[in-house]
Amino acid sequence: MNPVIQYFNGEKAESYIFLIAGLLGLGLSLYLLLIKSTPFWKGFAIPCILVSILEIIVAVTLIYRSPKDIIRVEQYIKNEPDKIKTEEIPRMEKVMKNFVVFRYSEIALILLGIILYLTFQQHIFWKGLGLGLFLQASIVLLLDYFAEKRGLLYLEYLNNLLNG
Repeated sequence: MNPVIQYFNGEKAESYIFLIAGLLGLGLSLYLLLIKSTPFWKGFAIPCILVSILEIIVAVTLIYRSPKDIIRVEQYIKNEPDKIKTEEIPRMEKVMKNFVVFRYSEIALILLGIILYLTFQQHIFWKGLGLGLFLQASIVLLLDYFAEKRGLLYLEYLNNLLNG
């Protein structure tokens, strides 16, 4: 399969997973807030709502943008190969640097979640918040891991176009 199409279709497919995770997380959070409504579940729901909204926004943006990106990059390859070097590779290098920042941020949130969960045994709200933070950051870290691997392969392909 064409590496450009493979990369952006992979991005789009993972965005659907992000969208499903976001919608499920938002639904679960609203259920916990409105139906269960204990301090633990209220604490758990807060990071779930925030991360779920971010997941939904990112997913919808990428789902909408990916087909346009395929057309854009294919046009670069066919008609303006210099833009691969001046636009697409720098864009992907920035994306890859962002994954490093995201990874460390997600690991920090996972650790914070663990600390909150273990430290606040008597404060149920904070214990729930810690668990919610841990779970949501872990899910996002896992999904970003696959996105980063896919991005590395795509960036390698772009660099090979220049050297090839």
